[in-house]
Amino acid sequence: MENTNKWLATVASIWIQCSSGASYTFGIYSSTLKSTQNYDQTTLDTVSVFKDIGANIGILSGLLFDAVTVNHRRSGLPLVYVAGAVQCFTGYFLMWLSVTGVINKPHVLLMCLFMFIAAHAQTFFNTANVVVSVRNFPDYSGTSVGIMKGFLGLSGAILIQIYQTLFNGKPTTFLLMLAVFPTLVSLALMLLVHVNPCNTSNDKPHLNRFSLIALIIAAYLMIMIILQNVFAFPLWAHIVTAIILLVLVLSPLQIAHTARTSELLREQGPPSLDMAPLIMTSEDQDEVEMNLLQAMGTIDFWLLFLAMVCALGSGLATINNITQIGESLDYSTVEVNTMVSLWSIWNFLGRFGGGFVSDWFLHRYGGGRPLFICLTQLAMVLGYLIIGLSGNLYIGSVIVGVCYGSQWSLMPTITSEIFGVKHMGTIFNTIAAANPIGSYILSVQVIGNIYDQEAQARGGSCHGLHCFMLSYFIFAAVCGFGVIVSLVLFLRTRGFYASILQRRLKNLQGS
Repeated sequence: MENTNKWLATVASIWIQCSSGASYTFGIYSSTLKSTQNYDQTTLDTVSVFKDIGANIGILSGLLFDAVTVNHRRSGLPLVYVAGAVQCFTGYFLMWLSVTGVINKPHVLLMCLFMFIAAHAQTFFNTANVVVSVRNFPDYSGTSVGIMKGFLGLSGAILIQIYQTLFNGKPTTFLLMLAVFPTLVSLALMLLVHVNPCNTSNDKPHLNRFSLIALIIAAYLMIMIILQNVFAFPLWAHIVTAIILLVLVLSPLQIAHTARTSELLREQGPPSLDMAPLIMTSEDQDEVEMNLLQAMGTIDFWLLFLAMVCALGSGLATINNITQIGESLDYSTVEVNTMVSLWSIWNFLGRFGGGFVSDWFLHRYGGGRPLFICLTQLAMVLGYLIIGLSGNLYIGSVIVGVCYGSQWSLMPTITSEIFGVKHMGTIFNTIAAANPIGSYILSVQVIGNIYDQEAQARGGSCHGLHCFMLSYFIFAAVCGFGVIVSLVLFLRTRGFYASILQRRLKNLQGS
C-alpha cells in the first residue's frame, strides 16, 4: 500500500506545479505596475530582473529541503511548502497593496524586494516537487523531472487562462489572485506529497499516461492562445475553455487511481521480471552522495554550470528581448504577442521531451544525458543563426524555446545522477543560478549595449536585421562554446552511464 501512495503524491505535485508559475505572468500586470508607481522602462526592467533572480536562485529552498528531510524524514517536508506559501502571499499581497494605493508608494528597492520574495516562492514549490519525484521514480528520473518541469512551464499559460475568465481587464485583481491562489493550493495539497522510494518495474506505463495528459494540455493551450490572439472571445467562450482546461488538469487523478489499482493487483501475483531497475537504492550499491561544497570541488560541477550559463542565459535573454526584436523586424503586435505566448508551449515541449527522450536513450543504449545538452545547444546555434541571418523569429523561437526548456529537465536529472539525490535540491538550485547570470551578461551587456549603439547611430531607434545580427552571432558562438563544454562533460561521465546499463543487464541475466 505504501508504494502506491507515490502516485497520489505525484498528482498533488503536478497540481502545485500548475499553480506556482506566477513569475511567467509578469506581462499581465507590468503595465499597471509601471503606471501606478510612475516607473520608466528602465525601472520596470530592474524590477523584472529581481523577478528572474528570485525565481531562479533557489539555494535557500535546497538547503531547507535538505535540513527538514534529513534521514528521509517525512514530517519536515511540509515546511518547504509553508515557506514557499508565506513568501508567495507576502510578496504579491504587498505588491497588490502598493498598486491599489492601500499603502504609500514604496521605494523602488522595496518593490524589487516584494518582487524577489514573490518569485522566490516558486523555488520552494519546485524544489520539493522535483526532488520528491526523483526519489519516487529513481529508474525514470528524467521522465518524472520532465513532467514536473513541464507542468511548471505550462502554469503561466494556465494562470493566464484563469485570469482571462475571471478577471479579464483587471490586472490589479490578478495580483491579488497570485497572492491567494498558489498559496491555498500548496497548503491544501502539501500533506499528500511524500517520498516513497521503491524498486518497481511498472512505473513507466503510468508515467507515460501523465506525459500524455501534459501533451494534451499543452496542445489545448496552444490552440487557445492562437485563437485568443486572433479572435475576441466573449465571456461564455472563456468560461467553456476554462472548464475544459479544469477537467484536463484534474484528469491525472484518474491515472493515479489506475496505477494504485494495478500495483495492488500485482502485489497479489508473481513478481514481474520485465524490467530491472536502472538506479539501485543505497542498500544495493555504494551511491555517491555529495553535499554542495563537495560537488563544487569537482570539475563536473563547473562544466555543467558553464553549459547552463551558455544555454539558459542565451535562451532567457532571447525571450526577454523578443518583443523589441519583433518590433525592429516589423512584426505586427499580434504576431509578437502570439510568439511570446507560444514560448511557454515550446518551453514545455523541451522540458518534457528532454527528460523523456534521455530516459529512453539511457534505458536503451546506456547513453549519458550530457550528450543531449550537447545536441540541444548545437540546435540552439542553428536557431540563433536563423534569427541573426534571416530574422525569422517563427522558426528561431521554436528551436530556441524547445532547446532552452530541455535544459530544465536535463540539468536536475544529471545533478541527481552524478552528485547523488541526498543534496540534489541544493546543488541543482545552485547550478540554476547560471540562468540569471548568463541572462544578465547576454541581455544587458550584449543585446542591450549593441542595440543602443545601433540606435544612437540612427537617431534613437533601430529598425532592421542589423539591430540584433551581431548579438545573435555572439549567442551562436556562446552556445558553440557550450557544445564543447557539454561534450567534455559527456566524455567524462560516459563510463558512469555505461555502468548503469551494464548493471541493468546483469540484473536481468540474474533474474
